[in-house]
Amino acid sequence: MATVLVVDDDAGIRESAAMALGKVGLKTVQAGDVPSALQALRAHRIDVVLSDIYMPGETGLTLLQAIAERKNPPRVILMTARGTIETTALAQRIGAFDYLAKPFDLNELIARVRAALGDRVADEVEIEAGPASRIVGSHPSMIAMYKAIARVASLNVPVVILGESGSGKELVAQSIHDLGNRVAGPFIAINCGAIPDTLLENELFGSARGAFTDSRQDRRGALSRADGGTLFLDEIGDISPAFQVKLLRFLQDGVVTPLGAEKSHRVDVRLIAATHRDIKRLVAEGKFREDLYYRLAGYEIAVPPLRERTSDIPLLVDHFKRKIAGEMKRESIPGPSQAVLDVFAAHPWPGNVRELEQVIRRTIIDSGALVDAAAAARSLRDIAPSADPKPAAPPAETNNELISLDESEKRHIESVLRATGGNQTQAAYILGIERKTLARKIKRLDISIEPQ
Repeated sequence: MATVLVVDDDAGIRESAAMALGKVGLKTVQAGDVPSALQALRAHRIDVVLSDIYMPGETGLTLLQAIAERKNPPRVILMTARGTIETTALAQRIGAFDYLAKPFDLNELIARVRAALGDRVADEVEIEAGPASRIVGSHPSMIAMYKAIARVASLNVPVVILGESGSGKELVAQSIHDLGNRVAGPFIAINCGAIPDTLLENELFGSARGAFTDSRQDRRGALSRADGGTLFLDEIGDISPAFQVKLLRFLQDGVVTPLGAEKSHRVDVRLIAATHRDIKRLVAEGKFREDLYYRLAGYEIAVPPLRERTSDIPLLVDHFKRKIAGEMKRESIPGPSQAVLDVFAAHPWPGNVRELEQVIRRTIIDSGALVDAAAAARSLRDIAPSADPKPAAPPAETNNELISLDESEKRHIESVLRATGGNQTQAAYILGIERKTLARKIKRLDISIEPQ
């Protein structure tokens, strides 16, 4: 059984924390000041220290410094009602594992302590990681995509990759390059949607000295730099009709003429394009040249959105957790818990895999682990505030049933509580309200919930 040392001059806070931690199977030792805490560290095997900063006499920062000098020190979570940026920064420099503001929710306290305890969290889900790969996923739609990549990689044909923003189109392009016969050549990526038309021509074709004001030397464009390799043009659907003509001309003859140059040269480049737009619809509407589309689309590969392959979320979470642990120079990160995975499964992921990675990173930075569903839900709200979680049940209006606002609110709250297993803290975060507000609504609307 893990042991937590609770250090605070306020006996009420010590008792509240000790009772909450005891209910989840953790042993606690209490101390009212730094000398008593140091004595407890000598007398007991302590796994985590939960300490107030501002106490009479020596402060929690002094205790943190003393613990940091010990061999195999326990992790320290500092708590205070009078935090400042200076004390927070100093605490992190000395080696604090986490920083908790008072007053704190007891469920949040438990989650932070569990994170500090290390790899073995009671409700941590064991995920069997697949082989190391640039692209992660085993959903049937992903297997179909892998087969398509394998079929076309060794063929010298242009490819169009279709998929929503953040779904991993550039990773698919890089995989085609790596598995093809041009792997020894360069892979150059250009985001067409991020470059104005006038600059895009210079970026792709290059320019001769004197072509622009203050242009004092020749500039090689991306097509020339990618000679013998692959050029990836992301967001090809965003290029203007005028530039479409210039790109079509290159695809027809393979010749590059830099801006302001008198001479042209031929390059051997495999072109892979990608777009989040419905390119066939753009062609039908006359916004994208049909002849250019057929030149680009020697083969098409569709990247499935994350919401259509939610069974891959645990694999992706494990993949990004390991990646972020490396970034943070941590041996491991606790989690994910099933509660966190449930929060992720209920989200529609408009930002796809890129959004998932950012949510995971923010949750780990804020809570030190991936075990607190409320922290995960908060990260989702912070990153995508306009995106609502996928409802656990269809709204009554879909059945053309006319109901009161109170009944509609009641049904929505009940659906969120079912989705969170009755966890009111997690439900409050998803609903975007305070837990006390949720409790009042549960009472007023006579909502019955299953105890956790």
